[in-house]
Amino acid sequence: MPAAVTDPVDEVLPVSRLILLGLQHVLVMAASPITAVFLVGRALHLSSDLTVNLISATFLMCGLGSLLQSIGPFKFGARLPFIMVPGGAPIVIFLTIAQQTDIQTASGAVILTALFYFVFLPVFARCVIYFPRLVIGTMLLLVAINLVKVYGGIITGTPGSPDFAAPKGVLLALCTVGFTLIFARLFTGIAGQLSVLFGLLIGTIAAALTGNMSFDGILSGPVIALPQPFPFGVPHFDLVSAVPLIVFSIISMAEATGQTVAIADVVGKEIVPRDDVSKTIRGDALISLLGGCFGTSLIITSGENIGIVRATGVRSRYVTATSGIILLVIALLAPLGRLVNAIPGAVVGGTAIIVFCIIAVMGIDMLRKVDLREHGNLFTLAAALAVGLLPILVPGIYSKFPAGVQMILGNGLAAGTVVAVLLNILFHHVRPKFAFGHAEPAGELADPIAPDTQVAAE
Repeated sequence: MPAAVTDPVDEVLPVSRLILLGLQHVLVMAASPITAVFLVGRALHLSSDLTVNLISATFLMCGLGSLLQSIGPFKFGARLPFIMVPGGAPIVIFLTIAQQTDIQTASGAVILTALFYFVFLPVFARCVIYFPRLVIGTMLLLVAINLVKVYGGIITGTPGSPDFAAPKGVLLALCTVGFTLIFARLFTGIAGQLSVLFGLLIGTIAAALTGNMSFDGILSGPVIALPQPFPFGVPHFDLVSAVPLIVFSIISMAEATGQTVAIADVVGKEIVPRDDVSKTIRGDALISLLGGCFGTSLIITSGENIGIVRATGVRSRYVTATSGIILLVIALLAPLGRLVNAIPGAVVGGTAIIVFCIIAVMGIDMLRKVDLREHGNLFTLAAALAVGLLPILVPGIYSKFPAGVQMILGNGLAAGTVVAVLLNILFHHVRPKFAFGHAEPAGELADPIAPDTQVAAE
């Protein structure tokens, strides 16, 4: 009897490869939790001890979430190679709630939003049919452009500051990108798969040799970091204050849809979007609920690791499960967290932008499979990009609008996705009452990802 063929996504690699490939994912995403915590700490004037506690808690939630999404026990997690991070938009909303009310209310809003995920999921699961390749390809493009802008800002620093766009930072980023490409060209096999990690390491070494990286304080302070639950005290539950975060959670579900379908496409796994997307969202909900109890904002699945999976060609979900374990170790061993934090932002930014541009290429490849000569597809993509790119390329364009409008239109990814979904429904699911000439039959999907989306949500 022939041996059963293991699906690449379920392949268990040797431990040494798992550790190296898992570390590569961690180093690329490490800037996200660190930046999120420092943003909260500085904006709310938190003590250094509380900030360190939040760093530990955030890494802990990211590690648990990555394990949950990769292993997928009890239908929590889609069993795909996912990394979880604190979302950028949720952090901003969390801060706004905290500044308008207090931080206890902001923590309560996170918990209420996590519970809303569970309540709204059965409704959302019936909407997955409205996310064909046209919509998801557009989302990937907007995700990549937005992330490149964010991490480009990490490379240059804050506009108006004395060190803004300092040549040393830009050169470090270009050095990191350049060596990543050199390793990708020269190496094959496992070495080629680690080209992103090698590029980051060379960038870090270059930063250390040129005096742009400090190791002071890495070995000082406690060795073990145990995050404390409810670090801000008992949460306050105010449903009205939580509304902005709850509204964002619906957008987050749409992002999770695109990321689940995209990563499944990369690893070659056949999925039923309605079922597997639900598993991804359940994982997001559970970890966000737990994170809210430890003082973090929403912890959600990340598109950051999709580019790495595509670049390396390694499709095993046990790689990101190993990343989860590494994140747990970083969370509990304070010196490791301080070492990761010491890597210059320019180096991390240089690594990140090449990975995110790979995500953009994936979006282009997905759109390549869509018939863009078709009238509805053409205008759907054009309008979604127009609405999505405006707030990314022209910051503050909606600054005079009401806060509720800014929350949607000011988020390029959210605005572009909403437009793509609505226009896809208009052009492909609604039969026009009046039509001149030939009308497209209503109800047809534009290049559906998978035809079988009618299975009942699990």
